[in-house]
Amino acid sequence: MKAGIIVLNFGEPEEPTAEHVVPFLERIFYTNASLEDQPTDEARRARSRQLAERRAPGLIAEYEEIGGSPLNEQALAQAEALALELEARGHEVTVYSAFQYTEPLVAEVVAKAREDGIEHLIGLPCYPLCGFSTNVASLNDIQTAIDQLGWEGVKFEGITGWHRHPGYLELRADTLRKTIDEAGLDLSDGRTKLVFSAHGTPVKYLQEGSGYGSYVEEFCRELAALAGIAEYVIGYQNHANRGVQWTQPDVEAVIREIDADAVVVDPVSFMHEQSETLAELDHELREEAEERGLDFHRVPVPHADPRFARVLADLMEPFLTGEPSPVGFRYGRCRCRPVANTLCLNSLPREEAAPRPGAAVGG
Repeated sequence: MKAGIIVLNFGEPEEPTAEHVVPFLERIFYTNASLEDQPTDEARRARSRQLAERRAPGLIAEYEEIGGSPLNEQALAQAEALALELEARGHEVTVYSAFQYTEPLVAEVVAKAREDGIEHLIGLPCYPLCGFSTNVASLNDIQTAIDQLGWEGVKFEGITGWHRHPGYLELRADTLRKTIDEAGLDLSDGRTKLVFSAHGTPVKYLQEGSGYGSYVEEFCRELAALAGIAEYVIGYQNHANRGVQWTQPDVEAVIREIDADAVVVDPVSFMHEQSETLAELDHELREEAEERGLDFHRVPVPHADPRFARVLADLMEPFLTGEPSPVGFRYGRCRCRPVANTLCLNSLPREEAAPRPGAAVGG
């Protein structure tokens, strides 16, 4: 059976112009239209356009400030690295890269996979922490594209949350420790604090069954323990464009109130450098911290670490072989996207789903 993997990412406009940014934002707002009560699809599209045009000037300014987003280039490189890793492991599989909100869009890539004769299609969202508007929405996009094409006979499967992968935890812990060591910091001195910054999500999604909030808490707890850090604070990067309630506390509030002389900020829910890290953290949050007299350090996203391709390959091998994971984790039926073809590492109890880093594992 000819297999294809679509590596799914958010995407960002590569040109900071209204021509590119407004359609990008419009797609995001339309995907999340259920946050407001609009009576018709026409009304939802009109509201999405209104919100996009209102947000666009600020986002364009952010892109200009950081010299354009590197997200798409990094995502393409990750897909290429995954393809090479799977080839080295002896798997014949075509790896595609698709974006939810910029070109190439998911529907275009699904159509390409059909043209290529793919019989087994696997969706791999490049978001470790499962959320409704990321992991779940991107797999829904694949299913919608399949349905609209009338593509009968294709076997479609997908993975949602995978932050429990032991190698991924090790990778992030190593990056955090390296940042601390290179800066000459001591997080046991009481005056240097660790702040985990996670992308926020509307509270309505949590109330509707998204496990994102608990996944953030679990991942931060595991990551801090692995890095040997006893205390930390979690803040959320919220985008409250609609006036709905988002996860709390805002990371800006954390920085305003934290009792410290220095802070280390780790963007735990991101697997690329993008506007949320390069503009919101490196510029806006740094400015707030330095205005308070805080020494600000930001942990880089390890998007190009060679181990990341190995993590993604580990995640894909059970789909390709039908055999258990070679590094010991177990998949269960996803609860955030409760359909038979969607698996994740979050639905089983922690001790059943994935061994902790450093533990003995078996195939």
